[in-house]
Amino acid sequence: MFFNRGRWPQPLSIRPSATVYTGRVRAILLIIGLLPAALPAAEQGVPLTLYAAEDIALDQEPGQVAMLARADAFDDESIAASQLPDPVMRMGLANYPIESGGFTTEGMTQLQMGIRQAFPRRASLDAGKRRFESLALEMRGAADGRSRDVLQAARQAWLDLYYWQQAGEITEASRPFFADLAAVTESLYALGRRDQQDLLRAQLELSRIEERLIEIERQRAEAAATLSQWIGDAARRPAAGPLPHWETLPPLEALRAELSRHPALAAADARIDASQARVDFADSAFKPGWALDLGYGHRNGHLPSGEPRSDFISLTVSLDLPFFQENRQDRQLSAALSARRAARESRTEVERRLESLLAREYSRWHELSRRLALYDERILVQSRDHAEAALVAYQSDATDFADVMRGYINDLNTRVDYVRLQTDLAKSYAVLSNLGGIPR
Repeated sequence: MFFNRGRWPQPLSIRPSATVYTGRVRAILLIIGLLPAALPAAEQGVPLTLYAAEDIALDQEPGQVAMLARADAFDDESIAASQLPDPVMRMGLANYPIESGGFTTEGMTQLQMGIRQAFPRRASLDAGKRRFESLALEMRGAADGRSRDVLQAARQAWLDLYYWQQAGEITEASRPFFADLAAVTESLYALGRRDQQDLLRAQLELSRIEERLIEIERQRAEAAATLSQWIGDAARRPAAGPLPHWETLPPLEALRAELSRHPALAAADARIDASQARVDFADSAFKPGWALDLGYGHRNGHLPSGEPRSDFISLTVSLDLPFFQENRQDRQLSAALSARRAARESRTEVERRLESLLAREYSRWHELSRRLALYDERILVQSRDHAEAALVAYQSDATDFADVMRGYINDLNTRVDYVRLQTDLAKSYAVLSNLGGIPR
């Protein structure tokens, strides 16, 4: 329909007499013929198609790689968070007399060794594990969303580069015709059939074409710089068509149904789960944890009866006493509840934003399609016919030179606008592809 024609609207042609082609015109055409040799080396490189740009952008994209690395880190954290704390070992000397005597003087003097194992609340271990698992899911959802965003950004940047490249080619192709028109006017002026104003106007418009080419080159360089953010040095290669066959879209309801599975919403859901785990963790702090101490005490010396003193063994159980809850547990729970509420509201905001963007972009895509169809059916032909009719009338002295120039410039602008509509439609499709999960 729009992207697979394999043709461009043809520029206007001027058929002047042989006397029109003056030495200056031949020089201009010679310069135009030599232009490809003067292009930068990057312009002469291997053409870059849209699909090649997509592959380069998605291959080892650093932002996505970083997010996946964070997800792996959260996975490891989830395993660590569910484990018991390491046991604590203690060694010491107890009840050693400092006034006089030694290790065997007092009966309670002993060398002690013990081990302590804390047992946190089971609910807190489970909540900590679930929180990090949810954060890992959030990061993977963000990485998936990053992949879609990078694909969209690379597509749009390539399309901008393609547009400015095509605009330059169309404008460059029109320059000989403006040069020919200036030569025709100069010949007629030499014969006394046109005044100097027409000659100056023709030369002015030719200069404006030169100025337009300079601006197009600036815009093309900026588009290449933007594309280089996603594909690096490959952005120096010339963009090569044709444009993709993005002519049809799924129904809006199908895109809306797919939107509910958008990675941004999946990441938001995981963020809510992580905040819920934080609430459960804070709630578990109201329940006591406990710890177990096992100790062994060694004694030297003998009892009055002559028997050796017995060694000691001890077992102690410790319990947390969450008495002072107002400024610790209560505050932690309140903060966790507020964070959960914020996560839910953020999810709602993301969903509304995506739905609004989908509806707006879907409408824009259809509007661009209708405009492009109008260009195909009427505007391109009418623009060319109007310019040619103005030229014929001018050569017959039936109209003035300003009408001819307006016709030529309007035809040039129409053909450039046609390319802009094509690329805008493709960029709109790239946005809808992101939102609706349309495969490449």
